[in-house]
Amino acid sequence: MPLLEASGISKVFGKLTALDGAALSVGENEFHGLIGPNGSGKSTLMKCVAGAEVPTTGKVSFINTDITAFTPTERARAGMSLKFQITSVLPTLTLYDNILLALQAHSSLFDLVLSRTRNRLHDQVMTMLTQFRLADRAYDAAAALSHGQQQWLEIAMALAGKPRLLLLDEPTGGMSLEERRVTGELLQPIKQHCSLVIVEHDLDFIRDICDRLTVLDQGKVLASGTVAEIQANKSVQEIYLRRA
Repeated sequence: MPLLEASGISKVFGKLTALDGAALSVGENEFHGLIGPNGSGKSTLMKCVAGAEVPTTGKVSFINTDITAFTPTERARAGMSLKFQITSVLPTLTLYDNILLALQAHSSLFDLVLSRTRNRLHDQVMTMLTQFRLADRAYDAAAALSHGQQQWLEIAMALAGKPRLLLLDEPTGGMSLEERRVTGELLQPIKQHCSLVIVEHDLDFIRDICDRLTVLDQGKVLASGTVAEIQANKSVQEIYLRRA
């Protein structure tokens, strides 16, 4: 059984049909890319999966449970984590405290009231900062980081709750070529315990890290398959040539 199964997803905004019967299936420990031209419905499908948007029609199942009516908070508790395109770290806090807050969000109110979490979570904070090559900046304000480093910090925060599925919406937008390369390296280790769905315009980045791809065009699924299958698909080649 797939870890995530979204089927028949339609989303209508007034007179605009953003999604028209779209589908997405993601397996355990799979990196799955959502690609397509601008306005094809990628981010809308991601939001419907995450609960940020309610689909007009369709069903979303996660770990064999129908979560279509779940709130984003309920989906997070079920093991799903979403990072949007716009960075939302707390810029005046240190990197350490940004990670600590993300970890504390999964602690009990009793522990928080008694201030038991900071010492207990110290090793986890430093481990996560080390994993994302930020340990040497632990006590710097997040605002002092480059754009790419802020994205890495936010990905680390999204992983704080040990999700089964991580959703990333254009994480490499605005990054330098070197930051994009490093981002791919930083994401690979999470595959041991977490699946990934990623919306991305950088096709080289997607090709290098993903196992499977789903291609959207005008709100519909044009093709879905392995990277090699998508690269060889004539219809996919045509939409990118047309948009170019």
